[in-house]
Amino acid sequence: MDGTKEVGLRNVSSTCSISEMDDFDLSRLLDKPRLNIERQRSFDERSLSELSIGLTRGGLDYCEITYSPGGRSGLDTPVSSARNSFEPHPMVADAWEALRRSIVYFRGQPVGTIAAIDHASEEVLNYDQCPGFLMNGEPEIVKNFLLKTLHLQGWEKRIDRFKLGEGVMPASFKVLHDPVRKTDTLMADFGESAIGRVAPVDSGFWWIILLRAYTKSTGDLSLAETPECQKGMRLILTLCLSEGFDTFPTLLCADGCSMIDRRMGIYGYPIEIQALFFMALRCASSMLKHDTEGKECIERIVKRLHALSYHIRSYFWLDFQQLNDIYRYKTEEYSHTAVNKFNVIPDSIPDWVFDFMPTRGGYFIGNISPARMDFRWFALGNCVAILSSLATPEQSMAIMDLIESRWEELVGEMPLKIAYPAIESHDWRIVTGCDPKNTRWSYHNGGSWPVLLWLLTAACIKTGRPQIARRAIDLAETRLLKDSWPEYYDGKLGKFIGKQARKYQTWSIAGYLVAKMMLEDPSHLGMISLEEDKQMKPVIKRSSSWTC
Repeated sequence: MDGTKEVGLRNVSSTCSISEMDDFDLSRLLDKPRLNIERQRSFDERSLSELSIGLTRGGLDYCEITYSPGGRSGLDTPVSSARNSFEPHPMVADAWEALRRSIVYFRGQPVGTIAAIDHASEEVLNYDQCPGFLMNGEPEIVKNFLLKTLHLQGWEKRIDRFKLGEGVMPASFKVLHDPVRKTDTLMADFGESAIGRVAPVDSGFWWIILLRAYTKSTGDLSLAETPECQKGMRLILTLCLSEGFDTFPTLLCADGCSMIDRRMGIYGYPIEIQALFFMALRCASSMLKHDTEGKECIERIVKRLHALSYHIRSYFWLDFQQLNDIYRYKTEEYSHTAVNKFNVIPDSIPDWVFDFMPTRGGYFIGNISPARMDFRWFALGNCVAILSSLATPEQSMAIMDLIESRWEELVGEMPLKIAYPAIESHDWRIVTGCDPKNTRWSYHNGGSWPVLLWLLTAACIKTGRPQIARRAIDLAETRLLKDSWPEYYDGKLGKFIGKQARKYQTWSIAGYLVAKMMLEDPSHLGMISLEEDKQMKPVIKRSSSWTC
């Protein structure tokens, strides 16, 4: 079943995870010829390319890719450490072996990995879903995954009696084997099987990012240029670029639409989705053809990128000075000259922020909408903001400064806090609906997720702070293998294995391995990092909305 061959729609009961642009000038983008991505174009594209990406919906959908051109299989051959020319850490071999055991096949072809192999569990719940990204070190396997998920995008998607948008990508899929008939069947989930019955917003973004990573690592433009992939990108972006009642360039989302797939108060404009949206727009603009349909889409991308970058860099950014300005905001400003544009009430600033914010450092807050600022730290959104160059160089360095200054809070004994701080007591009851899985300092509510190690490492390398990544990796190596690669850790310091964490979690293993390999060979960063676009750098003025 080749996703590029079959064009008929299927009725499915919505039961999915998919988990640089090169330095470019948006003012010239519309007029220049199609971008050719050459493998030896820059330092960032040398040597083997290797990627592990957390995809969507937390417990279900992560994607891991390892690709080693030149004949060496990343799955079979751990590289030696470039750090001191020592042999790799003993747990590296164990990690590769665990990854090999998790590979899933569809009609004889490897198309992904099972999410977790927990021998102590009698049931695997939704963790038998096939993760989105491929892990075998061959480009053809990555290609298989991209085509299979593209084929699933073409299915007619219904939840109850409502038909989802044509461009929605699955949050996860699994392969059903029929030993009697000797057939394999793909079963996709577009949100109906998720905890909150919410369609994944991020899966389409990860698919575009993965397609660009495949193109960068192989130098093969043919896949991205196929009519099917071109259409797939346009369909995803059409969902996001359509005009409506929005007054902001950010995407309005429901709770549970991303890696945080349970009710956690991220509804509105969560930073994770906005950062992935920005990165997907930049990746797509480098791969779309300049034909009639592609050029029209690129024009819309360019306009959105300018507006989106300005909005997030200006209104989502928080550092010591900005916090002080918000603290002194005037309210009830009705005119177009208002500085407190969202009418944020200073008394709504939580007490913990004042102690948490260092004099040097800053971060993108979790959410902003009318009269509401979510001051929580979200690791994935901030790391992707650095990798996509949504964050300016100054903001990127400030995020790294914050991580160093607040190491105990954000890293503790196991990297990395998915969100900080935890929601507790009455707020927990109201925001999560008394969710027994997201109790304080557990799971998505302040839990520590080893998979985020690869994102932290990539951000550290891009900002020239590899020592931070090395410190985090050394910390993870003291526990992960001994604890059988848990999905997440609980506790304020991340000291305890998560109360419902599955063992031998594929994305925990892949997150560690990718972090190690990127640190040993920083050239891998080119697959997942975009250079800053000078045309999108705004002049950010500090708030003056206070009484002298």
